[in-house]
Amino acid sequence: MIWRHGVGKRKGRGERGLREGGTGLLAQLRRPPGGRDAKIMLFAQLLDRTGTGVWGASCVLFFTFVAGLDGRQVGLLLGAAGAAGIAGSPLAGHLAARFPARTLLIGCHLLRLATICALLVFTRFEVLLLVVAVTSLGDRAAKMLEMLFATRAAGERRGTYQALSRSVANAGYALGAGLAAIGLAVGTRGAYQVLILGNALSFVLAAALVWRTREQRHGRAEAAAEAAAEVADAPGEGRPDANPWRDRGYLRFVLLDIPLCLDDSILGVALPLWLIEHTDAPHALVPAFLIINTVLVVVLQMTVSARVRRPREAAGAARLYGLTLLGCCVLLALTPEHGAWAASIALLAAAVLVTAAELLRSVSSWELAVSLAPRDARASYLGVAGMSQSIQKSAGPMLLTGVVMAAGPPGWLALGAAVAGVSVVQRRTGLRRLEAMEAAEVSGAAPAASRTAAKGSDPAPVSCPPRLQRRSSRRIVCVPFPDFWRKARTDPNPYAALMTHVGRWNLVERTSPTSRPTSVPPRRREPSPDWTSPPTPPA
Repeated sequence: MIWRHGVGKRKGRGERGLREGGTGLLAQLRRPPGGRDAKIMLFAQLLDRTGTGVWGASCVLFFTFVAGLDGRQVGLLLGAAGAAGIAGSPLAGHLAARFPARTLLIGCHLLRLATICALLVFTRFEVLLLVVAVTSLGDRAAKMLEMLFATRAAGERRGTYQALSRSVANAGYALGAGLAAIGLAVGTRGAYQVLILGNALSFVLAAALVWRTREQRHGRAEAAAEAAAEVADAPGEGRPDANPWRDRGYLRFVLLDIPLCLDDSILGVALPLWLIEHTDAPHALVPAFLIINTVLVVVLQMTVSARVRRPREAAGAARLYGLTLLGCCVLLALTPEHGAWAASIALLAAAVLVTAAELLRSVSSWELAVSLAPRDARASYLGVAGMSQSIQKSAGPMLLTGVVMAAGPPGWLALGAAVAGVSVVQRRTGLRRLEAMEAAEVSGAAPAASRTAAKGSDPAPVSCPPRLQRRSSRRIVCVPFPDFWRKARTDPNPYAALMTHVGRWNLVERTSPTSRPTSVPPRRREPSPDWTSPPTPPA
């Protein structure tokens, strides 16, 4: 016992040392979850987001000064882009269930390359409307496929990969915005064309890097689940494929996730407009919102993701998101109209809170989207889950400007209370679905194992509900007696039924399949001693 206790302590120290020395951002970037392919994919995302940052910072000015469009036409272009982006995620999920995700991601990069280069040739509004819509569709599809790659490559450490992806993406957006500032300072038509070519070059490099990766199949856990599903789906017992559009529980999760993404519109639209229209804070404070958001996301994303690694923790983070956004809305409602210093402090504090909400949402929403989806249909389910952010990007700015800000401080209080209530409902429904999925796995293990035992392999394990399990220091012990009393009513010999049940439980549940003897060797019979012969004297 002393030796085992010492080994356990030494092992705990080693694991703690690994956790303390290897969970930094730079350390995780050197060895990300997923190995070489994950490192290449993160670099491809950095290049992609840099090009996207260049285009995002210059697109409105390009359409205005180069293409010669008015404000109404620019608004229609951005609205069409948002509407097309809603269809990009489910379309990519539908295709990823039938074709390799790596090939589809390369196709998305090449599609955006073609559309962004078309801006150098066409300036008519009708053509630009189609080009912008297709570009947005390819952008949302690429992000969904990157999420699917992380789910398959990182496995159980997908939360860590998601944190790295968020940090890399924000660094890319900031770098792209800085590069765009140089071209905007020049302000000529040639400068805008150079910015467009830079965005196109990022798509070429990203597609080349994705081509160097390997196609990611399902991880070990998903492979084991699929093997169990194949055993469960015996001939004549086929089940229909999982369809996210018919899964009411998952559609409810996606619907509730839409208002839980409003932090993006609050940071990019509501905070600047509220500063300009309702406070005396200096307008130069607007870029500080983006700087605070970028720095905090890059620095704190790994820390937040390390604390939210499991589905139940993600459900708790969803409720904490609602409370954090409620605090942000209260600060905006209490921001004074007069007094530059007081308004500036309140707005900066609101930017910090909305960034904290974004950190919580990035891990909770994604982890729940993966965990609440069936393992054998995650591609199509994740495609539907990606619609929540696209819908928010389209409807969020209109909701904030047309309803919340028009109502003034009471509008902010109502919005914060509504989001907090939705977060509580999201947590409850998420936990209920997780419990239902766990119960389905436990109840479905016994029929699958009984069919395996009928084919000549190990005997079927005795199913044990979670409420009949008690934890000990070494293993989980199943209490078999409630199942016996249910069978004793119909069995003519209750004592024999009890002995059979307990013996079968001890054989199956408390021994591993490799340690069970396949056959009992014949017992060797020792010859009986001859007591009549005299004893042999010692030599």
